Amino acid sequence: MFVRIVKMGFHEQNTETFLAHFKANKEKIRHFKGCRLLELYRDKNDPSIFFTYSYWETENDLEHYRQSDVFKNVWAKTKPLFNRPPMAWSVDKLESLI
Repeated sequence: MFVRIVKMGFHEQNTETFLAHFKANKEKIRHFKGCRLLELYRDKNDPSIFFTYSYWETENDLEHYRQSDVFKNVWAKTKPLFNRPPMAWSVDKLESLI
């Protein structure tokens, strides 16, 4: 399993649009084959910056999602709202203490 972290910055006037769009699509993303967890975070100091954390069974599962109509629809509506290029990392989870 690995984690995909995406940092996104939005024009301030677009944050509510993004949140509504995320709410409308989060279940489709979370239940896409191979996705085990989806989380959305908002920066404490800059409310126009958000992070998504998604946990995937395999890199192939993430790649299938990225080629899917679900992703293409979400991305087409999200991309115009950005105020800077998004940043993404794929990381292996080494430990988790709960």
